[in-house]
Amino acid sequence: MTSYVPYHPDLEKPFPDEEELTRQVVAAMQRANEQVAAKHRHGLRDAHAKSHGVLAGELRVHSGLPSHLAQGLFAEARTYPVIVRLSTAPGDLRSDQVSVQRGFAIKVLGVPGPRAVDDGFTTQDFLLVNHPTLPVGTIGDYAKLQKLLESQPGQSDQQLKVTGLGARVAARTLTRLGRPLTPAIETLAAANNHILGETFHSMAALRYGDYVAKISAAPRSDNVRALTGVPVGRKAGESALRDLVADFFSHDSAEYELRAQLCADIEKMPVENASVLWPEELSPHQVVATLYLPAQDAYSDARRRYADDVLSFSPWHALEAHRPLGSIMRSRRAAYPQSSGYRHGYNGINQQEPAGIDELPA
Repeated sequence: MTSYVPYHPDLEKPFPDEEELTRQVVAAMQRANEQVAAKHRHGLRDAHAKSHGVLAGELRVHSGLPSHLAQGLFAEARTYPVIVRLSTAPGDLRSDQVSVQRGFAIKVLGVPGPRAVDDGFTTQDFLLVNHPTLPVGTIGDYAKLQKLLESQPGQSDQQLKVTGLGARVAARTLTRLGRPLTPAIETLAAANNHILGETFHSMAALRYGDYVAKISAAPRSDNVRALTGVPVGRKAGESALRDLVADFFSHDSAEYELRAQLCADIEKMPVENASVLWPEELSPHQVVATLYLPAQDAYSDARRRYADDVLSFSPWHALEAHRPLGSIMRSRRAAYPQSSGYRHGYNGINQQEPAGIDELPA
């Protein structure tokens, strides 16, 4: 039987000059926000600015989970309403023909319990991306990355396509030579596939009640499993992903598995380095819930405005039982409210954290 690492606050180790590096990250995000707002005359998220679908659904926690999985939100069989926002990683509105990371943000509503931050909310956000690790593992490298991301608003879609092509060439070369891919190359070399067939990951660790885990969501129903690895058509247009998502949910429902990968070895599955892939042979992903998304209008104007301009997603919208862990996640405790506050202030819109699913427009 696998022995899992128990959660303890001492698992986290402050990074040298973490407070100053966090300040640099927040400042870099602010400058990027200002550039994009000036470009579009509208405030956007500093990351995952472009949405492709906004969905209402249910998170159905499985019954009979073993004790190591029956933790926090998943402690008992229960069904929660959720809002899911599908997105693309850059903090600008890029063509869907640019192959970059895609996002799958889940906002679970009506979640009781002590909070990681005393915010008065009753939501639990899981921010997932279709890659299992971050290209940088610590706040030190994250601060350097944020400075590079400041230049992205000035780059064309074509420049980003060339960068991706170069990464794919490098990935093929390294694979042929039998050498491992760096996290940065692996991230940039991603294929441009149908977003609904992707598997999405928290990348960084979080508390999982008495333990520590990473969270993922994978296609469960046959109709979305059939979309895994299906390329986006090169002539499908700049909003190809929105069109694919809207068309799918206009007539069909989907199910995804929500899974937990528990930490079984703190050295091989570190909390403080989010660029390290946790080995599945040490601890496989274990299903804890089903995410059910019924057929619906996935991209109405009212929903797009609500999700893009009103809502805010943050890993720190969380129960204490699912506290984000590691230096990068700690930096986001300051960075996300700053970015969200700027976006909402620029647009003259009050941020709202929903108490019920009826607040999501049809």
